[in-house]
Amino acid sequence: MNARTNLKGKFKRNNVAEEARVKAGIKADPDTRELKAADFVAMMPFAEAMRRRGRPKAVTHKISVTVRLEPRVVDFFRQSGRGWQTRLSGILAGYVDRKRRHQAQ
Repeated sequence: MNARTNLKGKFKRNNVAEEARVKAGIKADPDTRELKAADFVAMMPFAEAMRRRGRPKAVTHKISVTVRLEPRVVDFFRQSGRGWQTRLSGILAGYVDRKRRHQAQ
């Protein structure tokens, strides 16, 4: 079937007995319930929900660079688990801050 084919009206509708079985299954499911007015108030529009996905925007943006490091340095940080690059960046930032304070004196 062509991806551009219009499927509107091409699906077979349930007959009365099938529809009754579907509704009975929904009613018997303990994880479903009728939505109340408070549920609708708590909902947000789909477009708004999609804008909020992902990590929050950082105040300062990081710059992607390529650095050649000794294998023992990389191994040490990688062994510390996920986030090793962030920890390495934090250590380098601390070094820069100490150097700047020392130079300011």
